Amino acid sequence: MIDLPDLSAREWTERAERVIPGGVNSGRRRIDPPLVAQRGEGAYLVEVDGTRVIDFYGGAGTAILGHNPLAVSRAVTRALTEGPILSGAGVTPREVQLAETITRFVPSVEQVLFCNSGSEATAMALRLARAVTGRQCIVKVSGHYHGNHDAVLFNTGAPRNPDGTPTPESCGLLDAHASTTLVSDFNDLGHLETLLATRGDEIAAVIMEPIAHNGGPTLLPDSGYLAAVRSLCTRYGALLIFDEVVTLFRHAMGGVQGIFGVAPDLTTAGKALANGLPIGMVGGRSELMARWTTSSGGDTMYGGTYNGNSASVAAALATLGVLASGEEHARITGLGEAMRDGLTEIAAEEGVAATATGFRSVFTLWFGGGPFRSRTDALRGDEHLFRAYRQELRARGVFEKPDRDGARSVISAAHTRHDIDFALEMAREALRAAKESRV
Repeated sequence: MIDLPDLSAREWTERAERVIPGGVNSGRRRIDPPLVAQRGEGAYLVEVDGTRVIDFYGGAGTAILGHNPLAVSRAVTRALTEGPILSGAGVTPREVQLAETITRFVPSVEQVLFCNSGSEATAMALRLARAVTGRQCIVKVSGHYHGNHDAVLFNTGAPRNPDGTPTPESCGLLDAHASTTLVSDFNDLGHLETLLATRGDEIAAVIMEPIAHNGGPTLLPDSGYLAAVRSLCTRYGALLIFDEVVTLFRHAMGGVQGIFGVAPDLTTAGKALANGLPIGMVGGRSELMARWTTSSGGDTMYGGTYNGNSASVAAALATLGVLASGEEHARITGLGEAMRDGLTEIAAEEGVAATATGFRSVFTLWFGGGPFRSRTDALRGDEHLFRAYRQELRARGVFEKPDRDGARSVISAAHTRHDIDFALEMAREALRAAKESRV
């Protein structure tokens, strides 16, 4: 073990900023006051000064079993002692077992390939859709986030423009990506049908989060919406891609597609799959997956040195082994309902216009009246009060990420009803303090 100097979070942040641009390794990680975590323990983060906070961010939702669960730690340790990279050629038994497990629980996924992140997974899914259809354009939904690659960095935060032009969310994007990315709104079937009817022979895929947990309040699909999108894609020959990087294995073993009974052509996943170790996956029907160069005669490139690495695959097998019975999903769903009900009651009693949104083990107290059906609705929220509330929560030992892009809070298998009750008690105090800060 390497001994760390006894420095404050501010001192570590200053050191980081000298050698890491902005002091963090992802644009969404910078927060104030700075957070420098030394370790995770179940439902808690332990900061470098020894402060323990209940963690409801959970590594952006990856730590579905909590931090450092014994089953995962043991599995990863064993895999590392056997060799972290055994997949330089051929396949390993664990990769086969993991693929078999996933295809057993997700009926639309007849075959699956592994990668190292959700971003890689969505990039590969779009490549395959273009190869299969021979078309160039994609349709994405405003407010939905599909990773940091160029093809999807449009309208992740911005609402859809009335003139239909996509809004880039970064410098350095190719004009060609803007010209081949079309933007629709969640729950707006009419607009999507118009796009497909007028440009269907150009559209390779429609990609969306079946439940949108990124960028503010949770957006749930209207009744029948996902099934109607499925029908439209079939009619116009576009592949339907469900980005379940956040939701698959968090809400259920079969994902949101299983809950709503709608089968996409391709599915991407990651986050909760390996409880925080780097992994992603893209899966779908066998005839589609046969196009990859991993198959004899395949013509669509798929590769990666760390794909299927032993540590991540072992972590995924251990994680799914804990989740497979459904008991933990049922328990954390109940905790999520208790949290949302409690937050709704507190906001009403404190006279604050706020809505406790979410689904199953995900929750967000969003400041503004619903309903929230699209990105435009989400942008109505009072972001200043939202940030102030979450800063006050942190001061009371409850960590929820204090920015809109990290708004979703998650419950893990390590959380208990006591954690929920304590968080609700602190939520009332934080809400009062946040209100007073505006006076």
